[in-house]
Amino acid sequence: MNQPAPELDRAVKEIADELRVRTDRGEVASYIPELAKVDPSAFALVVVDTAGNVAAAGDADTLFSIQSISKVFTLTLAIGKVGNRLWQRVGREPSGSPFNSIIQLEFEKGIPRNPFINAGAIAVTDVILSGHQPREALGEILRFVRFLADDSSIAIDKAVAASEQRTGFRNAALANYMKSFGVIENPVEHTLGVYFHHCAIAMTCRQLAMAGRYLAQFGSNPTTGLSVVHPERARRINALMLTCGHYDGSGEFAYRVGLPGKSGVGGGILAVAPGKASIAVWSPGLDASGNSRLGQIALEQLSKRLGWSIFGA
Repeated sequence: MNQPAPELDRAVKEIADELRVRTDRGEVASYIPELAKVDPSAFALVVVDTAGNVAAAGDADTLFSIQSISKVFTLTLAIGKVGNRLWQRVGREPSGSPFNSIIQLEFEKGIPRNPFINAGAIAVTDVILSGHQPREALGEILRFVRFLADDSSIAIDKAVAASEQRTGFRNAALANYMKSFGVIENPVEHTLGVYFHHCAIAMTCRQLAMAGRYLAQFGSNPTTGLSVVHPERARRINALMLTCGHYDGSGEFAYRVGLPGKSGVGGGILAVAPGKASIAVWSPGLDASGNSRLGQIALEQLSKRLGWSIFGA
């Protein structure tokens, strides 16, 4: 990897030093038992710019459960498979509701509001599963993430996946409700199995920032120069991340940070500065909306210092 510009390296290290000592960290997710075991004092921040320069600070090489961040990668795969037909099964609007709400799903006759709430991501997973066995679909997702990150060591945390399957009653309810409307086409237990397992992919912040480069590079993989998705689709995925990537906290994130981003209840956030950089931050403590408390603060500070907000400096 290349050396980052001094300004970028200094910003990343100073932000990490400041936030590592803060005590207002939020609460670690406890509804998935394995996530409750994570050290709440962990913190990492990694930026990979489009030239391949890497600035990293904190626990940048510690594995964590990416959880809903995986929905960015499954959305990319599903769009590649079925194109705009995907939007017949899932919407593109912000939810304004908790990520696992069933009330909204009932009101809208089984069509999830967007691909990043749980119901929407389950529907997207069902698209990837169609025509495959669950093991094959999961293998495809894992190979895709490894390709994006240029790292064949990325794997699924089986303990987290098993923990999710044991406690995923709300997700099972969402999937069965969508099945009743024909939104889910495969056996519910197969779709849920793939969903729980791709949410349990474990990555470091360094790997995650590498994996997000195609969204900063207008759809191409900088390592190979090959197209991952058409530039127009990359732009639209970024748009969905901006408007829907933080559940009912998405508006606040757009207001404060001004970057497309996708959070996960494992405490990670993948953010994109289009044309500039891919950013990953990890701090396990969450706010009331299920988003990393310190992660959002770190991204707000980074965006301000570097003038990276898509709305202007």
